[in-house]
Amino acid sequence: MTITDIKTAEDVHALVAERKPAHVKVGVFDVDGVMRGKYMSRGKLLSSLEKGFGFCDVVLGWDLQDQLYDNVTYTGWHTGYPDAPVRILPESIREIPFEDNTLFFLGEFAEAAEAICPRGTLRRVLERAQRMGFDPQAGFEYEFFVFEENAHSIRAKGYRDLKPLAPGFFGYSVLRNSVHSEFYQKLLATCEAMDFALEGLHEETGPGVLEAAINVDHGLAAADKAALFKTFTKIVAQRCGLLATFMAKWSPDWPGQSGHIHISLKDDNGRAVFHDPADPQTMSATMRHFVAGQQRLMPELLAMIAPTVNSFTRLIPGFWAPTEASWGLDNRTCALRVIPGGAKAQRVEYRVAAADANPYVVLAAALASGLWGIENRVPLPEPVSGNAYDQDFPEGLQFPRTLYCAAQRLKASGVARDWFGDAFVDHYAASREWEEREFRKHITDWELERYFEII
Repeated sequence: MTITDIKTAEDVHALVAERKPAHVKVGVFDVDGVMRGKYMSRGKLLSSLEKGFGFCDVVLGWDLQDQLYDNVTYTGWHTGYPDAPVRILPESIREIPFEDNTLFFLGEFAEAAEAICPRGTLRRVLERAQRMGFDPQAGFEYEFFVFEENAHSIRAKGYRDLKPLAPGFFGYSVLRNSVHSEFYQKLLATCEAMDFALEGLHEETGPGVLEAAINVDHGLAAADKAALFKTFTKIVAQRCGLLATFMAKWSPDWPGQSGHIHISLKDDNGRAVFHDPADPQTMSATMRHFVAGQQRLMPELLAMIAPTVNSFTRLIPGFWAPTEASWGLDNRTCALRVIPGGAKAQRVEYRVAAADANPYVVLAAALASGLWGIENRVPLPEPVSGNAYDQDFPEGLQFPRTLYCAAQRLKASGVARDWFGDAFVDHYAASREWEEREFRKHITDWELERYFEII
């Protein structure tokens, strides 16, 4: 039996009986898109396939530094941090190529925790899309910087004077990817072996920055692949003596790191619904409403798309990131880039998302807003022509300027509550408020240099 044959719990039982692994690895993704998991014995796996297992619900109640939220109701000291039920997903099985006879499974929070689980939230959006007669397809692209550093050296250096994998600007460099082919090949092989294969991997413009395009897949599988790609890219890099970061913007001197998503819809019969050869822009009415919904709701869902304080440092003119909810035809200065083509190629590129966004959360936002546009037959304004950075847009298309303001917009969004549920919106918005509040406790280098001696 091979990994690709596994669809059910019974299939997993048969494979485990055949291979007899002593332990497996199980992981779940938290609110920030960070994988939390553990090794699990063979016996525990088999019993958990039937009835699930308990995972301390603190993983839904703490931040990136394991600091406990003090402003959420789902969990906290007031609940005693009990276990949350998790279901193991048999079809998510993978082999970890650098761990002998180690199987890997994704989990998903269940029962009350399911309402705030990022993966569960995306699944509910996709179920609603299915009821509308659509099968969303998505392909994620990520930019990430790679350094000749490790987890200890970056701290010892105070995150300053870090040595990139390669110096200077050299986009699409064959020289660089040949010199560093050992890392490239290990990453490509890992992605292939773990079923998040890449259709492209190349040098971007900047010191040590790479861009990877993950193969397109159905909505939930696409988000799984994106989340796993981010996790295992960092693992492969560190196993090679390197360090990869998916921060939205790690330095003011270099462009930010994007997490673009290419999105299209198919109908119940597998036909693409975005393409209309009779239209001058080859856009069907369905696609126009979809893009219009994305454009209209992008500002009020921005906290789901730009989830950190650092995310907002990327959204500035002239650095290949949008500064408002704009759309254009094959225009990379816009937040939404409609890519014309044949039925298979016609799609919209959701360009506002950064590499730091949780794949489940950002895809839920991108899809729900577009589907809302279809439901409400939202009209699409004329596309941007030329440089979107040089143009003025109405107030309704302007982005919130801070993470806190974005969280307030999300909390006030009736569409968000309709599509994602009150529990998710309240919990997620509170987690973003916490993130901004943690930032405001700190004194930046800029403040010290500007005020310490002179003011």
